[in-house]
Amino acid sequence: MPKWTCVPLGSRLVLFVEAEGEVLRRAWFAKREDDTPPGWQAEDRDDALPVLVEARRQLREYVAGRLRHFTVPFRLDGTAFQQQVWQQLTEIPCGEVRSYASVAQAIGRPKAVRAVGAANGSNPLPVFVPCHRVIGSDGSLTGFSGGLEVKRALLALEGAPVQQGLPLGEE
Repeated sequence: MPKWTCVPLGSRLVLFVEAEGEVLRRAWFAKREDDTPPGWQAEDRDDALPVLVEARRQLREYVAGRLRHFTVPFRLDGTAFQQQVWQQLTEIPCGEVRSYASVAQAIGRPKAVRAVGAANGSNPLPVFVPCHRVIGSDGSLTGFSGGLEVKRALLALEGAPVQQGLPLGEE
């Protein structure tokens, strides 16, 4: 049975994180802690599950600017192509961005730019698998499950060279 916890990422954003056993499986952005993701039951909340405790710790360190690479274990289900894209996302260093075209090139599928975008958009574990670090070839920020303001804030937090947005938790 999956268990979950939630982690405030500033005053205006919460990341719900779900685990099965000893691995993370999904994450979901919300504006408030009582905004439980669809299908997630209150009785399944477990703030003491070791992998979720570690996920919370790493997220707090990340938001404080003291963590640049997540090491908490995760398992993602997807097609072979999605797995390849998601693996490539984990190799984008904190503070850097890549275009969808460069991710497609890196996985040896230079013409699969739209498919890379679709795989990026279906990433079930945002932040831990840093899909927010992928931008348009022209430098534009494109879709993100937490919204463009959150994407901009995450990139600003990491010091990425993109248009700066509002820091997490600021009005």
